[in-house]
Amino acid sequence: MSFFIFLVVFGLIILFLSFVIVNQGTVAVVTIFGKYQRVMLPGLNFKIPFIEYIFRKISIQNRSIELDFQAITSDQANVNFKAMLVYSVLSSNEEVIKNVAFKFMDERSFLQALIRTVEGTIRAFVATKKQAEVLALRGEIVLHVKDELDNTLEEWGYHLIDLQLNDIAFDESIMRSMAQVVASNNLKAAAENEGQALLITKTKAAEAEGNAIRISAEAEKIAAQLRGQGVALFREEVAKGMAESAKLMSEADLDASLILFSIWTEAIKHFAEQGKGNVIFLDGSTEGMEKSMKNMMGLQQISADTTKNKK
Repeated sequence: MSFFIFLVVFGLIILFLSFVIVNQGTVAVVTIFGKYQRVMLPGLNFKIPFIEYIFRKISIQNRSIELDFQAITSDQANVNFKAMLVYSVLSSNEEVIKNVAFKFMDERSFLQALIRTVEGTIRAFVATKKQAEVLALRGEIVLHVKDELDNTLEEWGYHLIDLQLNDIAFDESIMRSMAQVVASNNLKAAAENEGQALLITKTKAAEAEGNAIRISAEAEKIAAQLRGQGVALFREEVAKGMAESAKLMSEADLDASLILFSIWTEAIKHFAEQGKGNVIFLDGSTEGMEKSMKNMMGLQQISADTTKNKK
């Protein structure tokens, strides 16, 4: 009876050891006496107890790892990188799984090789660039790493999904000097913009002043022409009026000097009525008036001679 119980228990143990559950997103590599035999897919699987051995379970899901390292530029500036690497097994194909399972001794060895490869690739790229270029080359660095690692990772059975450079920073002294350079460039640009604005303002003001002067000169020229024409017309009309008056007085057998006397008195009256505080000195003596009359008669005679010549 005890032997029967032993057989039952032993049978249950054998049965229990014959079934293996592989979780979703994972595959199991099976060996027989240390030699690769097959791959178990997710779900319930059967194996031969004590003969088949699960060498390793491999996750085919995406995995990530954070990197923190330093590189040196061609002009000897230290650059601190903080990155996140996303990778996964290339596929669940049997040959790929065999590479993943047996290429490295363990997961730790693979991660160490992966990290050192990524860091070395970035360091080699940064060593060819100057510190002023590095910050603008974030995208190029990522593309360069992917190009360099794709073939190597495929040989290992992995695929690089993404590399994110979360932070690129220089030493504190370099950051301060870069900030000073940026500040000085901003001041220089501001000064140049201010100078350009001042130049434009002064140029526009000079153009406006020049236009105003030109317009004023044109207006003054036209006004002078009009004044001259007005004076000429006035003189012409005065001459015509005096000639007409002299002619009428001659026909009436009157002295033409009465016209001059009338003009004289009218002029004095106009000065008195229209004057605004200005002083005009006139010789009111008999001799002065006689001299003025002679001058006016002389002008009248000149006007008469001019009229005859025109005829």
